[in-house]
Amino acid sequence: VCVTSYEMVTKEATAFRKFAWRYVIVDEAHRMKNEQSLLSQVLRSLSSHSRLLITGTPLQNNLHELWALLNFLLPDIFSSAEQWREWFDLDDKEVEEEVISKLHKVLRPFLLRRVKGEVEGDLPPKKEMLLSLGLSPMQREQYKSILKRDIDALYSSTGTQFAANKGRLLNIVMQLRKCCNHPYLFEGVEDKSLPPYGEHLVENSGKLTLLDKLLVRLKQGGHRVLIFSQMTRMLDILEDYCHCREFEYCRIDGHTGGEERQDAIDAFNAPNSSVFLFLLSTRAGGLGINLQTADTVVLYDSDWNPQADLQAQDRAHRIGQKKQVNVYRLMVADSIEEKMIERAELKLRMDAAVIQQGRLADKSKAMSKEDAIHAIRYGADKIFKASNMGVTDEDIEVILSRGKDLTSARSQLTDKNKKGLLDFSSSDFAYQNFEGTDYSKQTGAAASDLAFMTNVVEAMGKRERPAAVYSEREPRGFSAQQAAALMPKLPKMRRMPEMRDFQLYNAPRIQELFVKEHELEIARSKRIAQGGNSGEEALADGEVLSAAEEAERRALLDAGFATWGRTDFNRFIRAAERYGRRDVEKIAREVEGKTVDEVTAYRDALFDRGPVLLAEWERIEKKILEGEKKLAVREEMQEALRSKIAKYDNAWQQLTLKYGTSRGKVFNEEEDRFLLCMTNKLGYGQWDELKREIRRSLEFRFDWIFKSRTPQELARRVDLLIRLVMNEGKDGAQTARGGATGKRGADGGAGSAQPAPKAAKEKDGGAAAAAAGAAN
Repeated sequence: VCVTSYEMVTKEATAFRKFAWRYVIVDEAHRMKNEQSLLSQVLRSLSSHSRLLITGTPLQNNLHELWALLNFLLPDIFSSAEQWREWFDLDDKEVEEEVISKLHKVLRPFLLRRVKGEVEGDLPPKKEMLLSLGLSPMQREQYKSILKRDIDALYSSTGTQFAANKGRLLNIVMQLRKCCNHPYLFEGVEDKSLPPYGEHLVENSGKLTLLDKLLVRLKQGGHRVLIFSQMTRMLDILEDYCHCREFEYCRIDGHTGGEERQDAIDAFNAPNSSVFLFLLSTRAGGLGINLQTADTVVLYDSDWNPQADLQAQDRAHRIGQKKQVNVYRLMVADSIEEKMIERAELKLRMDAAVIQQGRLADKSKAMSKEDAIHAIRYGADKIFKASNMGVTDEDIEVILSRGKDLTSARSQLTDKNKKGLLDFSSSDFAYQNFEGTDYSKQTGAAASDLAFMTNVVEAMGKRERPAAVYSEREPRGFSAQQAAALMPKLPKMRRMPEMRDFQLYNAPRIQELFVKEHELEIARSKRIAQGGNSGEEALADGEVLSAAEEAERRALLDAGFATWGRTDFNRFIRAAERYGRRDVEKIAREVEGKTVDEVTAYRDALFDRGPVLLAEWERIEKKILEGEKKLAVREEMQEALRSKIAKYDNAWQQLTLKYGTSRGKVFNEEEDRFLLCMTNKLGYGQWDELKREIRRSLEFRFDWIFKSRTPQELARRVDLLIRLVMNEGKDGAQTARGGATGKRGADGGAGSAQPAPKAAKEKDGGAAAAAAGAAN
């Protein structure tokens, strides 16, 4: 029996193809929904007698995905996707019942569906609540700005009007989604003069304001929470929020390594764990993870694919869960998010018809250009008109009560829409309802566009034209606007580069030089407008940066690390913690795309400027120093082992240990000798390789107990043995010191040897404790 992971199968595909497998069982099989993916192609190439797919979501988007799974099970029968579409084409309404009957016969031999309630009768039901909220003033201004900036893309009609391409519309959709999450997802919005973990982080986002109230209530009630988001940058903001509120948390996203991922899961699931929050990205953290110690799930934003959200919820609501699981889905009212949730419900209705009811229809297709326009337009006029409405300071109980009512109302609407499960047209949803008017019933696209533009323009308010004001400086007969156009325009400030804290720029000084240059350019422009020269006179009057200031600015810009991103910085910190800051070559291997020289320069700059430029420098330095301390203890253990081995001509046969009370019953002296000698040969920490050497050794070919030890058990035993070796060295050193002291006492008449000083004892005890800590 071979139990492995998707990554290992794709990495060692050649080795797996050498076997003729009796059974291939694939868990989380919906990962094979794309037959062109590498994982799907590798698994299809394996020779096997039988195959089984296990998945909770066999249908996520369309029928082609279902065909891909059936093609893996029986490639001879389900060989052609084109033929599949011809078999189950429901466009012809006259043969619909005949097709459904055929589908029942096709799916019944291959599909066994069991829900949690059938397997575990004691599993508490899951309760989902939709919490509707408003935008903060900053978010509302951003939402308006996005719609105003791309108004031509929304005003798409026939004839000579603008025609929006689908790519541009989807970009608008993403910008609106970011705006609904948090305004700081846009560069340059956050006021850098404010404290990084201040209340502005919460107050400028409607969702985070509501989440803050909700989490305070949940923490007081002893609950533990999973928070899912589509955007890793949103997780960065939520991390800052956790620092602000001093919440203990773990995090998993697409950049989290395998070991770090498992460590976070173990820390959260540990008995009596103090970790309150787990931050996860929906796609990376929503599959194959057991977090049933949590009883609350918060969907900060929704996925286009509803099955991804369901998978995320099932991280907590799974067999073995003893508590009531509450799911809170956050949604900004009258925004793009409402249309996303409606579309997700549409896909769930398709899944209900195909899988749960045994029927089949494929009318949920990718979002068209028209659907994108409808979704963007939805609620736009309400956003524009609600200028005085901010995030309310309601009690959380009132918000939850309103959420229950909203969830109940939407459930009734869903039940109403289930009157024809095979009818998946989106006509049931009113995309263009503004102020009680259904613009979808207007005649022609042009009428709909005109109505939309009229509503938005009215919502924005009429443009007030200022009265013409004249002055002695303006030419006679010109308005203020016309005179301003004739006057020379003042120069704009040169754009500064983007400077993140981990890029180690001296941002305050750089900004000061740019501002000074701008002020000098304005003064020079005004003087030129009054008839002055622009050359030597400007230099004489000091209206440009001096040569020394310009050289300083260039040096400051060159001193930063513009090519280093957040991912590079995080990898550097993790590698420095693992290998120590001095092992630059190993760190460079972890930071992709950076040379050893680049990593060396960044390391030197980080430890030189980090204490001043990085707000979290104390935490970062502490992590690296703790890692280096572990490395030092590990090196001390390695050196003690080398010294012990060097005392023998043939340590494999002659090495002995002073066990004392630490001998144990699981390992004998021969096995301990092999463990120490092989660890010295392979290097400390190579536990998997040590286990392989035990299995290869002819000496232990019949020692099944020794061969069955896990790498973790072997690591603990080797650590214990090395501590015994280190204690032997300390006892010998103390004996030698004691003998020398006694001799001096006899020669000088000072008496017998004195006990070791207290400081020396503490030092020895500290080293032993450090070694024990490294072993653990």
